Amino acid sequence: MSEHAAGFDLAACLPGGGAIVLAPGQRVLVPTGLAVAIPVGYEGQVRPRSGLALHHGIVVANSPGTIDADYRGELKIILLNHGDQVFEVVSGERIAQLVVVPVAMVEVVEVDELLPAARGSGGFGSTGR
Repeated sequence: MSEHAAGFDLAACLPGGGAIVLAPGQRVLVPTGLAVAIPVGYEGQVRPRSGLALHHGIVVANSPGTIDADYRGELKIILLNHGDQVFEVVSGERIAQLVVVPVAMVEVVEVDELLPAARGSGGFGSTGR
């Protein structure tokens, strides 16, 4: 919505211009009516809108969701209501944003053993708070 915004706003596109009621704790798949062609070497990341998250607890359930360069179908957004109130998604409402970012394409190589690293196999919290 602004000249230097990193993301493209994604809006709900509901049949007949309708609405979807999203109860607390509920997930719903919301169509956008859009399809895109992401360039090879990039991905589209679907992210929540900060205002919806702050004011209503509405987030993208698999954030960030990935749109691969070879996907050509309609973008649909999994919204999750973390709030304590019912939230109504209306057609045309901005529900998420799409940020296009470069990705490193790597070759997967199977090995019998990994090279050692200072951290080793320490998991969550192993490097401090």
